[in-house]
Amino acid sequence: MLDCVRNYVEQKGTMRMHTKKEVLAEALNLPPIERAELIEELLTSFEFPDRRRLDRLWAEEADDRIKAFKQGEFETIPMEKVFAKINR
Repeated sequence: MLDCVRNYVEQKGTMRMHTKKEVLAEALNLPPIERAELIEELLTSFEFPDRRRLDRLWAEEADDRIKAFKQGEFETIPMEKVFAKINR
């Protein structure tokens, strides 16, 4: 890819490729939630043989964590405190 991302953009009537550095710089300027959504979209764009198995394992892990939360097995942090830390 020669240090370029495949996305083309129209700029001043011409087409050019964004470099990875440009894309990263733009992505880092997004709000935290949008950055997380972008990461999720990028990660889900990969297809590989064990994808479904890994998705199933992550779903099981999420279920286990929810169950542990409901049973009071770990300390929680208030949402406001978490978002305050993210938005610094």
